[in-house]
Order: sequence, then C-alpha cells, then structure tokens
Amino acid sequence: MTRAMVLGLLLKSGPMSGYEIQQKMISAKTDKWAYVQPASIYHALKKLDQEGFVALETLEQTGNRSKAIYSITAEGKQELKRLLVNAFQNSSVLFPTDLYTALTFMDEAELDDIILALEKQQVAIQKVYEDLKADQEEKAKFMEMPQNVLYIFQNIYDQCELQLSFISKLKEDFLAQRQNASPINSV
Repeated sequence: MTRAMVLGLLLKSGPMSGYEIQQKMISAKTDKWAYVQPASIYHALKKLDQEGFVALETLEQTGNRSKAIYSITAEGKQELKRLLVNAFQNSSVLFPTDLYTALTFMDEAELDDIILALEKQQVAIQKVYEDLKADQEEKAKFMEMPQNVLYIFQNIYDQCELQLSFISKLKEDFLAQRQNASPINSV
C-alpha cells in the first residue's frame, strides 16, 4: 500500500518532496494502521517516477542539499484508482498466524511461559488501542474527522477488542488448566 499512500498524498496535498510525504505519514501514524513505513516512500517514489506515475516537478537547492519535489501524473491518478479498487476487492481479513501456529504446538512450551507471553501481547495491543484513541481525540480537537477516517478508527478498535477478548479467553483457560494441574489438586 506504499504506492497508494504516496500517490494519494500527492493527489490530496499537491506536489511534495519525499521528506514532506514522510512527515505526513509519520503524523498520520501510517506504520500503525496501514503498515506503511515512512522510510519506504523513497523507494516507492523512485519506482513511481520510473513508471511515469509521478513526475519530478522541481529540484530545489537548500544549502548543500537538493530537494526533489514530485507531483502525481494523469497516469498516476489512474494507477491510484486501480490500487484503491484492488484494495477494496482484496480480502481484508488477516489472521494472527503466529498465534495460531503457537497454539498448534503449545504442548512444547511451558504453560507459565505461554501465559506470560499472552499478557505481554495483551499489553502491546492495549497500548496500540489507547495510543490510537488518544490520537483520534487529539485530532478531533482541531478538525472534524471525515467519515471514511472514522470508519478506519472504528475498525481498528473492533479488531483490537476482538483480539483482546480472544487472548483473555485463552489466558482464562490456561490459568484454569494450570490450576487443575497443580500438585495440591492432584492429592
């Protein structure tokens, strides 16, 4: 989605340098919700330029540094539309495959270690949830959120809540298993 992110930002915000695109992505925390790393945009810009989807508009000199300003081309607008339609078409269900694999072979690990690991995962997911909630509340102070952005936030919260619920259930079950396996209960 890096290509779509770069093309979309150029379309919505106008001509920009790679650094400016990167700053917008950092501000929007795209690494958290779109898994687009801000540093990946330079490679994307180079490829998009080679493919004719962006054009080098100007090369500005600032001291010893030069800054390339890119704009989206007509072909780039068409490519963005194609990428967006594909994204809407592709399945957006992502399974926690690492967790599923771990569950498959969990008999090979200590139950206490598994419970501790699940607690760490819970904390990490809760932090993502709380950070995004705080970001949304902060942005809402300065601007009215478009409905499409609200859809994104709500889906992220729903996904976090679903995963937190699943992990909580696993922990409950594993704690009960540990309790039932304790030497006190087997006497």
